[in-house]
Amino acid sequence: VREGFQTAHFDEASQDIYKINKRAEKILVLNQPVMMLAVYSSILLVCWVGAQQVVDGSMQVGSLMSLFTYIMTLLMSLMMFSMVFIQIIMSMASARRVVEVITQVSSLQSPADGVKEVRNGEIVFDHVRFNYAENPDDPYILDDVNVTIPSGSSFGILGATGSGKTSFVQLIPRLYDVTSGEVRVGGLNVKDYDLKCLRDKVAMVLQKNVLFSGSIIDNMRWGAEDATLDEIREACHLAQADEFIEKMPDKYNTYIEQGGTNVSGGQRQRLTIARALLKKPKILILDDSTSAVDTRTDQLIREAFQTKIPDTTRIIISQRVSSIQDSDLIMVLNEGKVEATGTHEELLKTCPIYQQTYEQQQKGGDFDEQ
Repeated sequence: VREGFQTAHFDEASQDIYKINKRAEKILVLNQPVMMLAVYSSILLVCWVGAQQVVDGSMQVGSLMSLFTYIMTLLMSLMMFSMVFIQIIMSMASARRVVEVITQVSSLQSPADGVKEVRNGEIVFDHVRFNYAENPDDPYILDDVNVTIPSGSSFGILGATGSGKTSFVQLIPRLYDVTSGEVRVGGLNVKDYDLKCLRDKVAMVLQKNVLFSGSIIDNMRWGAEDATLDEIREACHLAQADEFIEKMPDKYNTYIEQGGTNVSGGQRQRLTIARALLKKPKILILDDSTSAVDTRTDQLIREAFQTKIPDTTRIIISQRVSSIQDSDLIMVLNEGKVEATGTHEELLKTCPIYQQTYEQQQKGGDFDEQ
């Protein structure tokens, strides 16, 4: 949905690079003939003057050859210096871009007296509108969203690709600021919190699961640096990850390759869920993060959440109705707007999109085919 903007942005950056390289090449093309002209002119001058002095007897042939060698060494050094100078010019564009990245300051800053404690996991979206562009005339990704999620409840989100599901949850830990309206967590506007405090209490497991090279224990401690082995075992048990970890030769000391390439997609998802649970969050967000696990394991994970972390607000984004149908409240998003909210039974009676999705999946269909 951002293809046009990204294409224009890429074209602009490409034109800048083209102009810089073109200017550098012009200098390079001009530099080479000038330097070669200087070298050969110097050689001819030395030969001409030196030959006359040799004929006059005022210079020995050996002295002329030494002078010729010194002149050539000096000229070659000057040529190398000119080449280095050109390379510096050509690298200036890259250096400027590196400096821009290093000196970039985030537009999202903690207030000077930011609140450092999240009271509970209640979430309120109050007339929220949001788009990624700075131009307010661009269409909204989320348009006038009003919803209240009680603390400790489970909240399901269903919607087609591009309907704004991920954008919705990214506003909770303030990864982005709303364009208008207000997002409140624990009764306070998210802008009033210290960013580190807020994000420590909101655990997100995104669609793309990231594991790092190291043991399973090392990966788990990215969620909590001081986590004990017992705490890691408990988190993995809740995420149904202990089932396959115990079958591994080195168990929790098993080495994970960069990106988790030596474990399956479902195993990666369960490990990242366990890592998020180690933070002991007030709010847990699962963004389609159980799509690679089977239905039975998905159900066991949800049941474990219900019994083991009942005080944690759980937000589950899924394309599968079976993953969210037991939620206390379900929201259906359609093109950035709230189509309907309610329980599974209520939405089956009142929401056509939910009805169609449920029926298609019961028959083996897919949400995006409607």
